[in-house]
Amino acid sequence: MKHSKLYLKIKNWLLELEYNIQFENEQHQTLIIEKESEGIKNMMIVIAPQILILEQFLFRCKNNQNEVYKQLLIKNRDIVHGAFVIDETGEKVIFRDTLQTENLDQNELIATLNSLSLLISEYSSEMIAFSK
Repeated sequence: MKHSKLYLKIKNWLLELEYNIQFENEQHQTLIIEKESEGIKNMMIVIAPQILILEQFLFRCKNNQNEVYKQLLIKNRDIVHGAFVIDETGEKVIFRDTLQTENLDQNELIATLNSLSLLISEYSSEMIAFSK
C-alpha cells in the first residue's frame, strides 16, 4: 500500500473513532492525536516503511529509577498491546507499540488505543507515584 494512501486511511480511521488530530504532516507521515476521555493526549503516530509506530509520553521518572523500572517491566507482562519504554535520557517513560502496515486493519489500531486507555485507567495512581 502506498504511503500517502495508508496515511489517509489511518487518518480517516482516527476521525471515525472521534480522535482529535492536533497536528498532522503528510509529508513526514506523522499525526499527533488526543482523546482526553480515553486518557490519550499528544500521542504521536508515525508511518514508517512497513510499520506504524504509536508513542504516548506518560511521565518523567527522576527518583528511585531502578525500582520504578522493575515495576514497569513487571507491568509490561500484563499489557496486551504495546509496552512501557524509556527514552535515551532514562527519564521519560513512554507507551509504545508498533504494528505491521502490510495488512493493517482498523481493529489492530483500536486494540492498541484501547490497550493504552485501559493501562492509563488501571495504572494511573502508580504512574503518578512513580513520577514524584
